[in-house]
Amino acid sequence: MCLESQLQELQLIQHSLLPGESFSLVLPSEDFRIWTSLLHSFNTTTALPSLPSSVPHVKFQVKAVDEQISFEVQFPERYPEDSDVDTTQAPLISVSGEGISRDEHLQWQALVQDKLVEVQGNRSDYPIYQLLCMHLLPKLHENRHSIDTGLSESILEQSTNLLPETAYYHALLTSHHLVSSTKRRSLQRWSSELSISGFAKVGYPGIIYAQGLQENVEEFVANIKSMQWLALRVRFVEHTDLANDEHHQGWSEFQKVGEVVEEMRRRGKDTYIREMGIGSSALR
Repeated sequence: MCLESQLQELQLIQHSLLPGESFSLVLPSEDFRIWTSLLHSFNTTTALPSLPSSVPHVKFQVKAVDEQISFEVQFPERYPEDSDVDTTQAPLISVSGEGISRDEHLQWQALVQDKLVEVQGNRSDYPIYQLLCMHLLPKLHENRHSIDTGLSESILEQSTNLLPETAYYHALLTSHHLVSSTKRRSLQRWSSELSISGFAKVGYPGIIYAQGLQENVEEFVANIKSMQWLALRVRFVEHTDLANDEHHQGWSEFQKVGEVVEEMRRRGKDTYIREMGIGSSALR
């Protein structure tokens, strides 16, 4: 059994989830006890406890809070070593959800298979992490944002046609952490060079918000993506209205998620982070 590789990938998935996203084991009680012990030992000491003669297959669920859709994954015994050459060792991934139509379920299942082929083609060391945290969970949040804003295609087209020649954009990015002094200095320098307003929340998780002229925001985001990150996710890069925003000057750093929530509230944009589950505990 490729136990250490599986534990490494499970650990990466757990540590990459943002507020509002959850990981849970879906196992019978004895199997649950075994895998809970394995994960705890691996997270704290990287030394595995004494193992039973046969370690059961692990099955787990990942979902976003308040979403109908959830994803269940089961690792076969020899995953990930033999999954490329033996289809019986490929991970099993299913989509479930309450109140979703058959067509919607089929669309999600097709998306899962399409993205799985994509990440496997990239020869990723952690294909299920890539699938869940870089594709499926962001897609869930993207769909929720579109529904909550209530923008139909016709309204979006009308809004696009009414955009002024000088278009202002804003962007929200999240990462597992932001502690590097080099990255923090780079963000400060780029924000000055590109006349970007916004902030970075340092520590765990890392949160970056930026707004300014469209081409400047897009260059700022491209600069960030060019650096090495753990679980960097671009939540959105889209048009925004700065006409009535009195707080779009300068660059700041915050230490706490609650400070991020308060700053976004001051900017009149707190709905963006609430919809994604960021800072949900700070809002209670």
